[in-house]
Amino acid sequence: MKGSANNPTLTAVPGVEVGHWTSDEDQTGVTVMVFPEPNVAAAEFRGAAPGSRETALLGPEMRIQQIQALVFTGGSAFGLATADGVVRELAAMGRGHPTRNGPVPIVPAAVIYDLDRPSAFHPGASQGAQAFRNRSARPVEEGRCGAGRGATTSQWRGVSAVQPSGLGSARVDVGEATVGALAVVNSVGDVFTLEGEPLTGGFVVPLPTPVALQAHTNTTLVAIATDARLTRNELFRLCVRAQDAVAVCIRPSHTRYDGDTVFAVSCGLGSGDPDGLGEAAFEATGRAIASAVACARPEQPV
Repeated sequence: MKGSANNPTLTAVPGVEVGHWTSDEDQTGVTVMVFPEPNVAAAEFRGAAPGSRETALLGPEMRIQQIQALVFTGGSAFGLATADGVVRELAAMGRGHPTRNGPVPIVPAAVIYDLDRPSAFHPGASQGAQAFRNRSARPVEEGRCGAGRGATTSQWRGVSAVQPSGLGSARVDVGEATVGALAVVNSVGDVFTLEGEPLTGGFVVPLPTPVALQAHTNTTLVAIATDARLTRNELFRLCVRAQDAVAVCIRPSHTRYDGDTVFAVSCGLGSGDPDGLGEAAFEATGRAIASAVACARPEQPV
C-alpha cells in the first residue's frame, strides 16, 4: 500500500517510525528507526572502517530474519551503547525475538565518527531510549539533528575544506510500493546530486587525496525501507543499488577511511518488482544524501 503523499521521507512507508535525540551543546545525537512486524532485514558494507553492532545476523543464511529497530548514532564506538536503551524500551513493550525466557529485541546499530568537537560527551543508553521515546510517523526531521548533528563532508581536501553535513531522507514510489531512505552523511568525499551537480564545491572527478587522512573517521549510513514483500536475497539487491547511489553522490566513497553501510528492511506485504524497487532505492538514497547537505546549510539553498 502506497504511503502518504504528503510525507516525502522514510516514514512514508506505513508503520515506520523515526525518533531523534540531539544535543546542540555536545554536537552529537542519535536516530532510532522502528519497524512494524513481520519484516525482513539485510545489510551491506563497503567502507573499510564500519562501526556496528548486531549486524552479522543480517547476512545471508542467518536464522533470524526480523529486527525491531535500527539505531544510527554519533560517538563512534562509544555510541554503540545507545542500542542498549532501545533494547530495554522494546523489551518493556514485549517486543523482540521470542525465546522461552521472553522476547529478546533485535536492534542493529551503526555509528559515525564525530569526535572532532569540543565536547568529550558520548551518547549512551539513556540517549538511545530518549530517541526511541521521541519516535513518530511524522515526516523525518532533517539536517543537523539526531545522528547527523556532528556530521561533516569534504575531509579529503583538508581541514579548511570541511563543511557541515547532517541527516536527510527521501521517498520514491514505484507502482503500488513505497521505498524510503534515510542517510547520515559524514564523508571523506564531496557530495553531488544524482545529476552530478556539486553541493560542496568539490571536483567532479576527485584528484589524488591531497592530505593525510586519519583512518576510521568517516562514514555514510543509509537505511532503506519498503512496504513491498521481499526476501533477504532480494533486499541485498536494494542494498547494492543504494551503495551505487552513495558512489555516485559522494566522491570519493567506500574508501579505507569510511564505514559506508546500507541497511534494508521489507516491512509490508505488498507486491513489487525487485528490479524496480532497486532503482527506487537508488534514487531515494541519492535524494536523501543531497537533502542531508542541503538541510544542514539552509542559508545556502541548492
